[in-house]
Amino acid sequence: MDERVIGRSGQRASVVGLGTWQLGADWGDVDEKEALSVLEAAVESGVAFFDTADVYGDGRSEQTIATFLRGRPGLDIFVATKMGRRVDQIPENYVLDNFRAWNDRSRRNLGVDRLDLVQLHCPPTPVYSTDEVFDALDTLVEEERIAQYGVSVETCAEALTAIARPGVASVQIILNAFRMKPLLEVLPAAREAGVGIIARVPLASGLLSGKYTKDTVFPANDHRTYNRHGESFDQGETFSGVDYDSGVEAAVEFAGLAPEGYTPAQLALRWIIQQPGVTTVIPGARSPEQARANAAAASLPELSAGTLTAIRDLYDRRIKDQVESRW
Repeated sequence: MDERVIGRSGQRASVVGLGTWQLGADWGDVDEKEALSVLEAAVESGVAFFDTADVYGDGRSEQTIATFLRGRPGLDIFVATKMGRRVDQIPENYVLDNFRAWNDRSRRNLGVDRLDLVQLHCPPTPVYSTDEVFDALDTLVEEERIAQYGVSVETCAEALTAIARPGVASVQIILNAFRMKPLLEVLPAAREAGVGIIARVPLASGLLSGKYTKDTVFPANDHRTYNRHGESFDQGETFSGVDYDSGVEAAVEFAGLAPEGYTPAQLALRWIIQQPGVTTVIPGARSPEQARANAAAASLPELSAGTLTAIRDLYDRRIKDQVESRW
């Protein structure tokens, strides 16, 4: 699989990575054996970038990755994790002592001395403008606790503030065919600054897979049930902030744009891969079959100009007014 440089770091990531939120929690029940099978299928398909967080299953996702890698000492996998959501979301909690404590826990969970990449996990907006926060992150690098740091953001404005920071290696942002605003300013700014872009929620929480109907029922412990209106965290993380019923209707039209040989999910991933400035896209997977199909998007033919135009037209007609003013 093709690899791209992660911004200023000089390190490389497979163009399709694996998001491991699903392997921790918030997507229904997760079986550890199946989770390990997903990791195995992804690696066999060329994936060399895992994204996790210290709060996914209260560390379970990090621990599962560690278990997988422990038995494969020669495997070269870049693991990015996140920190910051284990405490009340107020700027005062983003201080060096907390960073060290969270870092210690993630290093234990992942079984490493130094973390490849640590991202602030969608912190309060003022954090991005606080010099002391980034001084603390620089200290973690100096102490060799982390190799580099980045941010995971909710809004384009937060992304642009972070990109201006000289030590930021990467920005993780929601980018998909139902969330195109980052194309306007964020991706060009990141390219200019040499900052990597990690595209998350690439399938709009599964909407773009074309598998759901208005009658689909998700488990009670799945965020697609309990966070549709932002009850537990930012609404944009669930279905990319798109109203579910109208999103299902738009997804049907989206699926009809898939060229021969593509699934709707692969169309969604291939669209992201082709956006200038994207380093890696991190779809999740609940089964080995999903992991393999997602990785296969990297080797599919490029989408035609006509298909790209049709996807943009769909977004402009059905989705843009729902999301662009908020994120």
